[in-house]
Amino acid sequence: MPYSIHQINQMTQAEFVTILGTVFEDTPAIAQQVWEQRPFKNVTDLHQRMVAIVQSWNQESQLTLVQAHPDLGSQAKMADASVKEQAGAGLDRLSAAEYEQFHQLNAAYRERFGFPFILAVKNHTKTSILEAFRDRLHHTPAAELQQALQEIAQIAYFRLCDQIV
Repeated sequence: MPYSIHQINQMTQAEFVTILGTVFEDTPAIAQQVWEQRPFKNVTDLHQRMVAIVQSWNQESQLTLVQAHPDLGSQAKMADASVKEQAGAGLDRLSAAEYEQFHQLNAAYRERFGFPFILAVKNHTKTSILEAFRDRLHHTPAAELQQALQEIAQIAYFRLCDQIV
C-alpha cells in the first residue's frame, strides 16, 4: 500500500523503518538515521537525505551496503523488491545459456572488484544488462564502487516511488 509523504512524516521510527527499511537492500540503518530528519517535503527530498547518509559513510560501510545486493540473474534468495526488479528485466526467465553467461560475468565481476555487479534494472533488458556488465568490467575499482553506489541510489529512488505517492 503506497503512503503519502504526510503519512510517512507522521510515522513512529519503528513504523518508518518497517515500511522503508528495505529501500536500501538489507540496510535498515539508513531509514533509522533519516527518520530523525523529518519532515520531508516529498519523495525526492527523502531520497536525497538517504543518499547523503550513504555518502557520509566510510568506504567499509559503503562496501557492506554494496555486498548486501544479490547477483543479477542468480537463483539465490533475495529481497522481494529485488525479485520483482529482476523479473521486470526478464532475469527470472533466463535460458540455460543465458544463465551460464550471467553466472560467468557475475564471477568475473566479483573476482575483479570484490563485490556484486549492481545495476538499476528497471527499464533494462537482458541484452542491455549484459552490455553494461561487459563495459563496466573495464572500470577501475574506485570508479566501479562509485558507479555501484549511484546504481544503488537509483534503485532506492525507484523503490521509494513505489512506496510513496
